[in-house]
Amino acid sequence: MLARLVVVIVAAVAITAADHRAREEISAGTLPSPPVTEAPRSDPLRETLRRCQQMGESTTRDPQCLAAWDENRRRFLSPAARN
Repeated sequence: MLARLVVVIVAAVAITAADHRAREEISAGTLPSPPVTEAPRSDPLRETLRRCQQMGESTTRDPQCLAAWDENRRRFLSPAARN
């Protein structure tokens, strides 16, 4: 019974100490900053596909939209793109 009480007290002290330290790091601003990611590159095909999507039914007669769809299908179905 005494051993269980000692284990509970040690666990409580450890949790309290960890919580105290975490609060200090947060308030001091010493936590590591999140990794900086690179901004996504502009893809002209994606921009063209968005423009075509907004055009509605008239896209079926637009040669730029038809070419963009063909290129998008080629990229998507290409075996090399899966690697």
